[in-house]
Amino acid sequence: MFHAVSSLVQSPRSSQNQNDQHHPAPDRSAGRPSPRPSGRRDAFFDNAKYLAIVLVAVAHSWEPLKGDSRVLQAAYLVVYSFHMPAFIIVSGYFSRSFDASPSRVKRLLTGVVVPYVVFETGYSLFKRYGDHSPGQEISLLDPYYLTWFLIALFIWRLTTPLWKTLRHPLPVALAIAVLASVSPDIGDDLDLQRVLQFLPFFVLGLCLRAEHFRLVRRRAVRVAAVPVFALALAFSWWAVPRMNAAWFYHRDSAQELGAPWWVGPVMQLALFGCSLVLTALFFSWVPGRTLWITSLGAGTLYGYLLHGFLIKGAEYRGWFDHRSLHGPLGEIAVSVAVAVVVTLLCTSPVRRVFRGVIEPRMEWAFRRDPVRGAKEREASA
Repeated sequence: MFHAVSSLVQSPRSSQNQNDQHHPAPDRSAGRPSPRPSGRRDAFFDNAKYLAIVLVAVAHSWEPLKGDSRVLQAAYLVVYSFHMPAFIIVSGYFSRSFDASPSRVKRLLTGVVVPYVVFETGYSLFKRYGDHSPGQEISLLDPYYLTWFLIALFIWRLTTPLWKTLRHPLPVALAIAVLASVSPDIGDDLDLQRVLQFLPFFVLGLCLRAEHFRLVRRRAVRVAAVPVFALALAFSWWAVPRMNAAWFYHRDSAQELGAPWWVGPVMQLALFGCSLVLTALFFSWVPGRTLWITSLGAGTLYGYLLHGFLIKGAEYRGWFDHRSLHGPLGEIAVSVAVAVVVTLLCTSPVRRVFRGVIEPRMEWAFRRDPVRGAKEREASA
């Protein structure tokens, strides 16, 4: 979700961050980009971010419900196999121009680090008092719930210049992810297991170009997506009682999941391949034209960071324990309700209210750029 954060989920304010403006890309037809003025947002990426954040929120709402339904557990595994990879790939794609210049570092700090500190603290306090857990600590080194993505994005983006200098960055990133999967001593600090195991998707995004997104949006790919997703759902239904869903979270090594060390590399590579296929098929179905959901793509960071309070609040109050929700109709009702709520959280009124903590300007905290100041004085002369 996100220029600092917008590369993935949230879209930057165009007047403040030219680095993350969407480049012209595939649009109304699957195969041809439509001409756009330079710097104009691409509806495809805004639509993709909105649909992905809806899937993230809905999947979070399934967690307390899925134990009673094998079908829901299967759908949960399918969604978890591609919704975060999709976010991370788009994040990497819009990180290609990150060069550690002062303006981009400033945006990284205000758009990722500040929200991380605020929401890591907020979620920890919410857990402590909302769930009556006085032992819940506030630790910026141990991300809680969904804040792991912010610290991961911060680390990935800082390392972007390194990946851009390598001749074959993706194999190197895959090797790092494989090594992480067999390294139980990495520990929980900064959720480094997730940072390293999801790293290949970010690096892949750095390597992609607009034509690659056009390729996956061809009609043949869209048609193929239907049977492939059906097959994925059927396989997941079979795998539910046979496979530990924690593999999809990428937050533990093989040994920590009770498997032999060699299973780590096998699962890491297998899941990367499966996630890549399903992510490509997800992109194939994302509309390229401007729709009512397109404007919501600019607010997906808000939906991502705020919806967790509602999900966790419902858990703490026991709302998910109602028997009526533990059946097909109840599960559908919860899914629709959460989709509507996260949609509202992406709207302009919500963004105006929470902009001060999610997209703070913080001009007071940074030195004035002397080059920019000189240009402004020259222009006003």
